[in-house]
This record gives sequence, structure tokens and C-alpha cells, in this order.
Amino acid sequence: MNDRQRFIATMHYQPRDRAPICDFGFWPETIDVWHAQGLPAEVGGGHDTTSTDKFFGMDQYYHYHGGPDVNCGLYPGFETRVLEDRGTQEVVQQGDGVRVLRDKYSGSIPMHLGHLLVDRASWREHYLPRLTNYDEPGRYPEWENARAVWNDANCPAPRVVSGGSLYGWLRNWMGVDNLSYLVYDDPALFEEMVTTIGDLIVETHRRALAQGARWDACGMWEDMCYNGGPLLGPAHFRRYLVPQYRRITEQLRRGGCDVIWVDCDGKIDELIPLWLEAGVNCMFPIEVGVWRADAVAYRRQYGKDLLLMGGFDKHILARSKREIEAEVQRLTPLVEEGGFIGFCDHRVPPDVPLENYLFYLETVRRRWGRGINLKPMGRLAGSCHTHAA
Repeated sequence: MNDRQRFIATMHYQPRDRAPICDFGFWPETIDVWHAQGLPAEVGGGHDTTSTDKFFGMDQYYHYHGGPDVNCGLYPGFETRVLEDRGTQEVVQQGDGVRVLRDKYSGSIPMHLGHLLVDRASWREHYLPRLTNYDEPGRYPEWENARAVWNDANCPAPRVVSGGSLYGWLRNWMGVDNLSYLVYDDPALFEEMVTTIGDLIVETHRRALAQGARWDACGMWEDMCYNGGPLLGPAHFRRYLVPQYRRITEQLRRGGCDVIWVDCDGKIDELIPLWLEAGVNCMFPIEVGVWRADAVAYRRQYGKDLLLMGGFDKHILARSKREIEAEVQRLTPLVEEGGFIGFCDHRVPPDVPLENYLFYLETVRRRWGRGINLKPMGRLAGSCHTHAA
């Protein structure tokens, strides 16, 4: 089986050669630390996992490198520029119009300093035009090349389309506090914003489907929960977001795409049933956190209707090998049942020794991968042997 066939079989509880072996990625600082521990200098990290995927022998589940997609977000983006140099930090205007203070040499989350989107006038002037220009060629792939991928029965990796973000983008553009007030101070504007984004996602998908798009999965992003629960209450979620999700998911299913995940950190328990109600049937990355989210418990609660990705507590990787092996074993029955792709519940942090990560990877390759059709792993710097299971 190739990566795509294995992904499809896993997400539909069908027979397969083995479980997918994947990961979500690494902090840039993690890769820097690992270079000093023997990781070859040419292996990078961060959000571009191409070189790390190859070195660690990963399958593809999340995206098809270079594959056709649609742009259902801000287009064009705002000019990204450095506004002020503060030594190890800099003030930057991002492509989404947000002004942030960020560290030059670490991957920590930037601090928001100001927002271009503050009210109805700024929405209409700066954001609405960038979300209603459906005819912009830059939103779409080159159709002939895209159809070659969509019609390739042997496509090597899952064909995943971007599903946008109904809340998470707005949270970024306005800031958590401002958006939280807006829901109560001007609910009509909040609804207009959410509907506008929903219209864009639906329309870009519709045009691609009309051109013959065939997708194995759709990935949405929200990050709308924290350690105590959702940033938007369930009542407002059901009123404003569920109708938009449903429009998107129903069209995707008519087009043959029935694996639709949402990438949301934090404590998602109150929102899972609402996402399922709206047609979003896969949770990612199941961040364990101090609230102890558990993929096994979610399967017990929701059955096979809920697909799962992630769920391995990244903090365990910094502990003993015995604890790592125990957690792999605990998740193994869920891996074997299907509908679950196990990997670290977020990007691997720099306190994880490379030795521990390699032990984790060798363990899942043996337990979840059964040693079958595994991709080769790279060699550590200074070693004459390939590090493999």
C-alpha cells in the first residue's frame, strides 16, 4: 500500500498492511537542539516538515507536497514587513494585517500589539474585498495539472483540500478580547464575517469540484479552545458556526470527500458533539494538556463516528523509555481498530532528547507499523548505520 491507500483504509476501518507512521512536526528549537545530538545539519524542521519526514521515514497524511489546493483565505495578503528592530525581537506587520512582537531566533507564539480589523468600517475596507474576490486566478491551481493528480489512481499521498477557518482566522485578525466582545456588542457583524468566510470556502470548493476535484480529506483549522474549554460558547457556536460548517461539509460529501478534520488545540470536549452535528467528523491533534484529553475515551464515548488523529502526550517523550513504551502500548488497540492515526499531540518540544524520540519512533514502527513496508530512516551524523526499527 502507498500512503494514500493506507490513509483511506485507516479512516474507513478497512483492511490495510499496517497503520500510518506520522508526526505533526517539531519546534524549530527542537531541531537546533537535536543537531547538537547527532541529527544531520541538512535536516530542518518547523512547519516545513519535508526533510524531517524523509529523515524519520514518515508517511504522508496531512498534505500532498506540491499538490493542488484552493486558497479560501485572505487574498492577496497584506504586505509583510518589519516595522521595528528590537535586537533579539522585532515588530512585524504580518500577512493577515496583525502587528506582532516576535522573537527572531525562536518559534514562540508572537505577542499581538495591534490589529487592523477593529470594527465594521475596517472590516469593509480592508478584509471584505480580500474575501469576496472569487474570480482571482491565484485562488486556484492550474486546472490541467490539478486534474492529473485528481485522476491518478496511484497518487502516492492523500489529496487534502484546505477547509479554511470560521473562527480561528477572525480570532487572529481581531484578537481574542476584541472578538469576544464583538459577539455580544455587534452580533450582526460577527455573523456577517462568519458567513462571508463560509461563502468563500463553499465557492472555491464548488469551482474546484466543477473542474473535477477528487479529495480524500479536508483539513480545517480553528484553535478556538484553551485549557478550560472553548473561547466561543456552545450556544453561539451552534447559532453562528454550525450552519456554515454544514454548508461546507455537505458539499464536500456530495463531491466524495467524507473525511473532514478540524485542527483545534485545547479542551475541545464541549464542541466535539457540535462539530459532529455539523459534519466535521475528525478531531486533530487531540492535545492532551493538563485537562487529560484521551483518544481512547473519545472513541468509547462517540464510537466509530468520530475519527481521530494525534493524541500521544508529547510530554511523555521527555520522560523515561518505559513510560514511552507504555503509552504506545496503551494506544495500540485503538490504532489496530482503525479510524485513528496516532502521533504527538502537537509539535515536539525541545526538552525531548533525540534519543528518546528515536526510541518512540522505533517503538511505533514495530508496534503500529508491524515492521511492514516501512520507509527507510536516515543516518545520524557521525554514524555509519541507518537508525531504523
